Amino acid sequence: MKVRITECLDIDLETETWCCNRCGHPLHGARDDYKKGCLIAERDPDEVYPPELKGQEYGFRPDPNYSRLIEFYCPNCAVLIESENLPPGHPLTHELEIDIDALKRRHGR
Repeated sequence: MKVRITECLDIDLETETWCCNRCGHPLHGARDDYKKGCLIAERDPDEVYPPELKGQEYGFRPDPNYSRLIEFYCPNCAVLIESENLPPGHPLTHELEIDIDALKRRHGR
């Protein structure tokens, strides 16, 4: 049985695995960070957030000296699972830690 956790992530309770809910591809063990099973790309903020006005040097993008944009993709179907802005040198965040045993009890497994 798969349980929806986020817009693009499910947990397969039988295998205790994070899965892409678009293609079903298993990503990583559900007792660990799903990001370890993703393709990771660091994007240039200038590429993602172009200036709002033509010919203007500045816009509403984060300063690349103080922020980096990290994107996490499914390695099978390439759906964007998550993105985060982090200061340079900051480790990737581990924002989801699910109590798998409680989730199994809740869903009768």
